[in-house]
Amino acid sequence: MGRLFGTDGVRGVAGEDLTGQLAMDLAVASAAVLRDTGAFAAAEKAGRRPAALVGRDPRASGEFLEAAVIAGLAEMGVNVLRLGVIPTPAVAFLTSELGADLGVMLSASHNPAQDNGIKLFGRGGFKLPDAAEDEIEVMLIGGRKPGPSGPPSGGFGRVRDGSAERERYKDHLLASLPNGPASNGRPPLAGLTVVVDCAHGAASDVAPQVLQRAGAEVIAIGAEPDGSNINQGCGSTHLETLSAVVLKHGADAGIAHDGDADRCLAVGANGEVIDGDQILAVLALALSDQGRLPGNTVVATVMSNLGFRVAMRDVGISVIETAVGDRYVLEAMRAGQYTLGGEQSGHIIMLDHATTGDGLLTALHLLATMVRQGVPLAELAAVMTKYPQVLVNVRGVDKARAASAPELAAAVAAAEQELGTTGRVLVRASGTEPIVRVMVEAADVSQAQQVADRLVAAVRAMA
Repeated sequence: MGRLFGTDGVRGVAGEDLTGQLAMDLAVASAAVLRDTGAFAAAEKAGRRPAALVGRDPRASGEFLEAAVIAGLAEMGVNVLRLGVIPTPAVAFLTSELGADLGVMLSASHNPAQDNGIKLFGRGGFKLPDAAEDEIEVMLIGGRKPGPSGPPSGGFGRVRDGSAERERYKDHLLASLPNGPASNGRPPLAGLTVVVDCAHGAASDVAPQVLQRAGAEVIAIGAEPDGSNINQGCGSTHLETLSAVVLKHGADAGIAHDGDADRCLAVGANGEVIDGDQILAVLALALSDQGRLPGNTVVATVMSNLGFRVAMRDVGISVIETAVGDRYVLEAMRAGQYTLGGEQSGHIIMLDHATTGDGLLTALHLLATMVRQGVPLAELAAVMTKYPQVLVNVRGVDKARAASAPELAAAVAAAEQELGTTGRVLVRASGTEPIVRVMVEAADVSQAQQVADRLVAAVRAMA
């Protein structure tokens, strides 16, 4: 077995890479490690069983994987609250809110329906640290059965339905808005017509309901999941669908989520795409103006557009840079006590209100900023000018070799020298997909394309 955990949990083709047996073994190993490392100590000290929450997105494979995970946890004496179909950030929030010891989300996020994944949250609603994941992996790779040889001393865990807890999550989202869900009796999104694309995913019910309760007139698309259509021609990976519907209905804005709704991308009234960098810039500037941005600092990743860094510099906001992955953004935020961070892909973390990226929370605050300032979304996003960026996903190469090959490093160094201070290069292996990403930014798009073409050729030589 190779590295099991990527940057966002365990992910693979359901039934092949991620089987029911692996899901059950992973649940058993997770419970064993958390017990051994003292993560269940609070429950044991209080004289109660450890408690876990389990949620999933609508993929058909989520049904058998959910059953396997629940079986493994219950075998280990862990009580389980089955949340059903629910966004990933809701699992994180409820893990904290309900005082659970473990949260489990079954989702492959923006990946196609044949994939699935398992994300783990510890007590407090934060993703498990790398060290805990490593311990779980060691137990599985070692082939040692982590479970008890018979019934656990305290008895098996019990399983109950927790689908009603979705209402608690909705209330939390609305309460996060300035002055609560309404100001002076007027809902915060009153007057807006919003198209929301739910990617036939976990937010298909929740997102339209929350936007409506916030006062918006809502047109929902991609909100009819059937187990196999998640992310199919819709959602945050297919913004052309959302743009067309926004234009058709003359809506004020469009919001796009991915399969598990931890991402938010947007579309303006004229169909223009607003990416995660622009959303992060809008929220950072709004919080800074209100004196609510600690250290006047925002956290972003190495993939953020150079235009984002320039825009933040021009308004006096510092940028802390991390590796790609919202877990690394969160680590930097917690270490520096910052409250806002995110990724170009639309993972935005608002630490005052959430412990992970939350697409619905981001959408509410973005739209509320638009209403409060009384300007179109595109005008808000104009705070930054995007530098031309060429991004190529190269498949069929040896990711490990690409990470260490001296000839590729030399090609990158030559590209950086050519661009100087007017551009940027990034070549990195994806942590969630079998690809190497090549990204080039430059003031001139043709130069960016030429440099990217040379680097892609160098990466393909690693096959």
